[in-house]
Formats: sequence, structure tokens, C-alpha cells
Amino acid sequence: MITCATCAVEYDDTAAGRDCPICADERQYLPKDGQAWTSVKQLAAAGHHVEVLDLRPNLTGLRTDVGIGQTALLVQTPEGNLLWDPPGYIDDDAIAAVAERGGIRWIAASHPHMFGVQLEWSAAFDDAPVYVNAADIDWLGRRGAAITEWDDELRLTGGLTLHRIGGHFPGSAVAHWEHGADGRGTLLSGDTIMSNPDRRSVSFMRSYPNRIPLSGNVVLRIADRVKPLAFEEIWNNFGLAVPTDAAAAVQQSAQRHAAWVRGDFDHLT
Repeated sequence: MITCATCAVEYDDTAAGRDCPICADERQYLPKDGQAWTSVKQLAAAGHHVEVLDLRPNLTGLRTDVGIGQTALLVQTPEGNLLWDPPGYIDDDAIAAVAERGGIRWIAASHPHMFGVQLEWSAAFDDAPVYVNAADIDWLGRRGAAITEWDDELRLTGGLTLHRIGGHFPGSAVAHWEHGADGRGTLLSGDTIMSNPDRRSVSFMRSYPNRIPLSGNVVLRIADRVKPLAFEEIWNNFGLAVPTDAAAAVQQSAQRHAAWVRGDFDHLT
């Protein structure tokens, strides 16, 4: 197993000598010096690690400085834990920290940029199923028995459900945790819906690094798909949240996006 040095997504060894398809796509990028491959073993030798962040009761962040550097989220429920947007790195200390918090029962990513070393995390926790949306299954660089396809909705427990809402990728998804935020609901959105630094609004893009927008119609569709879900807070894939009134923030931000791309505010430019 090898990983792309730019996005930290895992691939079979046969990928060596080729460009990472995820990074060669217009939504991501190849570095100036070209494709580079690495491995978990090499990253460990270089001193990388996973930082463990206790964000909320029963919500833990796992932050790495490899690849895209996402902050994975571990949702702890009585029925088992979900690892969302798995890191592109794993070591014994990280495994121990997750085990102390109840281990992993399910693994899922919001979209292919966030696959990380998902099968390595699965192997460390009794081959936990790795759920990949059927619309994005062809982006997998490494397959295994733990990979399990899902379509538009997947209920993991009575209070934890995955929903495909599209946009960034056709299979882009969110995880709705009904019991999060003290029972008011939490939405884990990766950058399918991106929490903004103002902590009051969100954004929607086809590509964040390359600044490719989505149309107003697509953004309104995304907002419509999450409208039935009750949530007080929303977390992106870099540990940033809209902590209050997040459901309203999504709807208001979608209307703002649509208005700007429609030209309603051209007089301000």
C-alpha cells in the first residue's frame, strides 16, 4: 500500500509511476515538482503523528499534517463509533486513542478527497466496514473486502444516518447525528457544505483550492436536500464549526450564493 503525498489517499502499490487520479482532477492539483508517493511507514519515520482533539462530548477530532490535512471526526454512540473523513495516516498511538474512546464500528468519507487510509483504519478495528457512495466508487485507488457501497441514504443507527447530497462530487455526503449538540443535532459535512471562518455561514464549491464554483441551482438543491434534517451545529473537515443555528445558516448561505451567481449584486462590484 502507498499513499499520494499530496492528498494522502491510499492506493495499491501498482499506482507507483502514475499520477494520482484524485490530484490530477480539476478539483485538486498535482504539485509543481510532479507526483510523489509515500507510505505510512515513511511518514512515521519522518515524525508525523495524529493529534487527538476532544471537541464536544462524544465527538473527537483526529488531525494530521499529511496530505490535505483534514481533521477526521469520531462520533461516539452507544451502538458504536463512526470514523468520518478518515485521516491519511495511522499509527499505534492513534489506534490506542481511538480504542480508548470505544473503537470504530463504521468508516465513511464525505467524498473521495477524504478517503485517507481508510482500509488501514478498518484493519486496525476488526475490519470495520468502509462505506463508499456508489456514485464515487470509481475513485477508489485501493479495494478490499471491507468496502461497502451505499446509495442515497444509509442509516447506521437510530440516530446516525448518511445522506448523499452531491455538489462537490456526485456522491458527496453528510452524516446526520441526531443526538449531537446535546440532542439538538449535528451535521458532519466535510466540505460538501463548508463551515466558514465567520462561524455564521457556509460555502459551496466544486473546487476549493482551484476556486471553481457550483451553480446557484446546484447549491439550492444541496440546501433543499438537508432541509428536512434537524441540526444545531455543522462541522467541516478542518475542525471548524458553525456552532449555533447551523440549519438556518445553510439555507441563508445557499440563497446568498444563488443571488450572487445570478447577478443580483453586480452593482456592488
